[in-house]
Amino acid sequence: MPDSVKKITSKEFISMKARGEKIAMLTAYDYLTATIFDQAGLDSILVGDSASNVMQGNANTIPITVDDMIVYARSVARACKHSLVICDMPFGSYQISKTDAMQNAVRIMKETGADALKIEGGEEYIDTISCIIRAGIPVCGHLGLTPQSVKAFGGFGVRAKETAEAEKLIRDVKLLENAGCFAIVIEKVPAELAARAAAAVKVPIIGIGAGNDVDGQVLVSQDMLGYDPSFHPKFVRAYANLHDIITKAVQDYQSDVKAKAFPNESESY
Repeated sequence: MPDSVKKITSKEFISMKARGEKIAMLTAYDYLTATIFDQAGLDSILVGDSASNVMQGNANTIPITVDDMIVYARSVARACKHSLVICDMPFGSYQISKTDAMQNAVRIMKETGADALKIEGGEEYIDTISCIIRAGIPVCGHLGLTPQSVKAFGGFGVRAKETAEAEKLIRDVKLLENAGCFAIVIEKVPAELAARAAAAVKVPIIGIGAGNDVDGQVLVSQDMLGYDPSFHPKFVRAYANLHDIITKAVQDYQSDVKAKAFPNESESY
């Protein structure tokens, strides 16, 4: 990437929507992966609380802590000269009180170098989100399937299929825009509803399992790169098969070690 490349900002997200340019976002949790994504010109990297699943092996996002998220986000932010870095506020970091939420938000921003935070929920947390934005911290909202609420939802199924929940989502999109959110992730909702949401606001709607009539897309990078062939939800497209590539590399390495073929003379001092 040339040295002249500019850093994407939260304001640029809104400009991208205004000119009809789609936004591409992936998750990352470590320095080297983020370096590759950044140098590839990716618009944005989300340091998602999905790290709870793919980095820590948990069944959902609930166990991950603020301390965990700071380690991951700091590593990613150090790598990024171009991509906008957004860090998730994990479960329990903003639900207890506005004071706790402000303290955690400020701490994450100070200790990571991230460009923005992402917070799940709409009307229920609008006062908290507004306070964080007024403090000068850019916030990306998250509606639809909000994984931190998975136990209340009873699973990871499609959300807002019923009229009442669909209408609430549209109201929440407008509330988040009015509060000052620069973007909103909408996860696993009917495509027609996501399109309505995108048309209802001037800030970009970033979809994941929300169809193509939104302003951008986000995927978990391990899903997009094919780390786990057994995990293939409908909304994921695997652009590589790293599971098989890595498996073969490990097997070839082990075979060479056991056969005394590695290291050879040129690889020795």
